[in-house]
Amino acid sequence: MKRIHKRFQGLYWRQLFVTAGMVVLTLFLLGASFFSLSYNYARSQQSDEMLDRAQVMSRLSVDYLESGRYLNIENLQNDPGFQQLASFGATVSDVQFMICDTEGHVLLSTDENLSGKVVTMPEEMTRKILEDGSASRRDDLGGLYEQKRLVVGVPVVNRETDQTVGVVYAVSLSTSADSMWQGFVGLFFMTAFVVLMIAFMASSITAMRQVQPIREMVQATRQYAEGDFDVRMKDYGRNDEMGELAASFNNMAETLQQTERQRREFIANISHELKTPMTTIAGYTDGILDGTIPPENERQYLQIISDESRRLSRLVRRMLDVSQLQVMDPLKNGSHFDICESMRRVLISMEKKITDRHLDVDADIPEEPILVRGDNDMITQVIYNLLENATKFAREGTTLYLGVTTIDGKARVTVRNLGDTIPAEELPLLFERFHKSDKSRSEDKDGVGLGLYIVKTILEQHKEKISVTSENGVTTFAFSLSMDA
Repeated sequence: MKRIHKRFQGLYWRQLFVTAGMVVLTLFLLGASFFSLSYNYARSQQSDEMLDRAQVMSRLSVDYLESGRYLNIENLQNDPGFQQLASFGATVSDVQFMICDTEGHVLLSTDENLSGKVVTMPEEMTRKILEDGSASRRDDLGGLYEQKRLVVGVPVVNRETDQTVGVVYAVSLSTSADSMWQGFVGLFFMTAFVVLMIAFMASSITAMRQVQPIREMVQATRQYAEGDFDVRMKDYGRNDEMGELAASFNNMAETLQQTERQRREFIANISHELKTPMTTIAGYTDGILDGTIPPENERQYLQIISDESRRLSRLVRRMLDVSQLQVMDPLKNGSHFDICESMRRVLISMEKKITDRHLDVDADIPEEPILVRGDNDMITQVIYNLLENATKFAREGTTLYLGVTTIDGKARVTVRNLGDTIPAEELPLLFERFHKSDKSRSEDKDGVGLGLYIVKTILEQHKEKISVTSENGVTTFAFSLSMDA
């Protein structure tokens, strides 16, 4: 029972019940309004027609009642002329007439079922007719009829004395109007049932189309929670919000899969980077302690241990720098600085390394300041890392280029060197964490593979990107910064 109750609490059943409920409520309100308005209108029309016929019969009756000779039932009923006149009026009017005195006693009736009976009309209705000039209501006339009928009454007024000498009642022949409306009610319910079934089917199909992708998403998220990111959503060829949700869900899955892959690569890379210096430090330390390394060589191996310790320290420090950079917002305070001055400072700090590599520098830096938005220290770090990287892998005796130009409201910084051509397939990988080409591993023993990744991270924090090209030995890095408005 609990499982069944839970099943009917699903989104499919909720939407189905809500749609069906709205359809039922709409049909009920429309049906009630239609029947109320149309039934009252028809009753009003019928009442007006019967009132007109009763008034005609009243004018015809006054000639027989005003002399006073027919104000008893025997005289009026024994008058064949008046009976024929009343019967003719009932036939053409499709109603039954009752001619009464002012007390409500029926003197003549066109209804053969009442022939020979002593009938008195309801006292309150007769009084209302005499006081208001007319009355209309549905009544069984004190049990005279099995079902209630529409009854209309008007007074019979003596034209000479202006006195009321009787009352004429017009009674509908049957409950034909009620039967008609009962037929309409049956037709309405049959139509409502068909409409409700169509609404159920349409709602069921629509709800299933909406719920099915959600169920697949629920199943997919469970697989994601278990570490399986290969599941993808079907778009079902839909261009609506559900199709967009499926596409967004697949994009999220791609991102999660890529993040998981990067996480595993990061763990593998960091394990490799940490394992190498730690293994070296532990091996040489154990060799010194157990006497494997001769005393005369201890200083040499202690120097190696010191170098590896420093490289390990740099690696940890760089990793901390990356973590801090990822949470900073350099554009938050809208600060600006002179990019030209930052480039000149970097050149001065790199002078010894450039000289040691026997390199020349082509510096295309204007004398006039170029103000850009961002964090001065972070952008200085970007320029330093790019120039250091260019110096490290430039061919000895060649020329480095460091320049800045302005275009379309941005300052474009370019760093270029001449060395070995980087393969095209490796260019996108240069900015990944711990990435090194085989050649850089052999020449860059002190590097940790985070310099260019830090460059990319800083520029992304500035809402900018960096590009790299390498053709015929010329490798060029370039990035832009928004100029101060």
